[in-house]
Amino acid sequence: MDPIRNPYAPGAGQRPPELAGRDQQLAAFDVVLERVARGRPERSLVLTGLRGVGKTVLLNALRSAAVRKGWGTGKLEARPDQSLRRPLSSALHQAVRELGRPALDAAEADDVTQVLGVIRSFAQRDAGADAKLRDRWSPGIDVPAVRGRADSGDIEIDLVELFSDVGGLAADAGKGVAVFIDEMQDLGAADVSALCAACHELSQNGLPFIVVGAGLPHLPAVLSASKSYSERLFSYQRIDRLSRDAADRALAAPAAEEGAEFTAEALEAMYDATRGYPYFIQAYGRAVWDLAPRTPITADDVAVAGPEAEQELAVGFFGSRFERATPAERDYLRAMADAAGDEEDPVGSVATADVAGVLGKKPQSLSPARDSLLKKGLIYSGERGRIAFTVPHFGRYLRTQS
Repeated sequence: MDPIRNPYAPGAGQRPPELAGRDQQLAAFDVVLERVARGRPERSLVLTGLRGVGKTVLLNALRSAAVRKGWGTGKLEARPDQSLRRPLSSALHQAVRELGRPALDAAEADDVTQVLGVIRSFAQRDAGADAKLRDRWSPGIDVPAVRGRADSGDIEIDLVELFSDVGGLAADAGKGVAVFIDEMQDLGAADVSALCAACHELSQNGLPFIVVGAGLPHLPAVLSASKSYSERLFSYQRIDRLSRDAADRALAAPAAEEGAEFTAEALEAMYDATRGYPYFIQAYGRAVWDLAPRTPITADDVAVAGPEAEQELAVGFFGSRFERATPAERDYLRAMADAAGDEEDPVGSVATADVAGVLGKKPQSLSPARDSLLKKGLIYSGERGRIAFTVPHFGRYLRTQS
């Protein structure tokens, strides 16, 4: 098979050639956009799932859908060590620009200048007079900061005012605004609380502004711990591995575009190998295409390409994450894998006491390693006293490395 024509593309957040199995989420989001545009009440959206299931890809696809509707959009990726102010300001500035001249011309010019000034004021609030230039500079916003609006220093008050002003501008322009936040679980506690409060205010006022977040499975618990009403504030959608039919389509449709096909046995072998996880499908698809001598691709071709695909996953998907851990953290990860055993649970959910038992230590002594792994996004806690891997079948990988 010609490797230049290989359609499969494993990569972080890289859209696959066929976005299979996400039709329901895309259709539901189109309904949300239409309802918000018509002034109907609608909740913001949160996507949750493990690493490698395509949350970022779907987030980008939803953003594209909003752009096609003429909405203003902006996107940011949350980081544990970064305040929400500056990246959110950049995202909202982009959203205002994306509304376009015809829409903005429908609003008062002074209102546009006012909102841009509020965005700049919000971004610069944490930067004092002695702050470095890079912390005081607002690239692209060439209007003066508006004092006394979204600059109190209380992130909750400021975010409510900021979202209200941007949402009001969008309403005047006859459009909507959507902000997309990836890795949402990494927001600081104060920022999460402020974001929930601002979304609550937007829903009460019926402004055409929504937030679409994506994060790990414990994100709903993070939001709920911040504001009790967050369970009713967002529409939660769990993004999981693909069904057999969707996985087959993810492989067969791109191949057909290149004049190739898989036999039924090959598709079955691919699903057995990839377990339906989108990233695994792309990794196996690329390896099988490169090594198969001709079309149709057979189950024997899948078997031959298996070691190369597993090596790709071992280095680029599993290994790169394992390398981020310290020696003590790696011991903790291996103990998690041993405690989980060979069960079918893809995340290896185990009790923290069992991990301590494997290592022969008291649970309290392992808290620093566990907390560090939580912050690095390598594990998550879905319920008190239990932890799990954020990467599917990470435990299986670790057991093969022992």
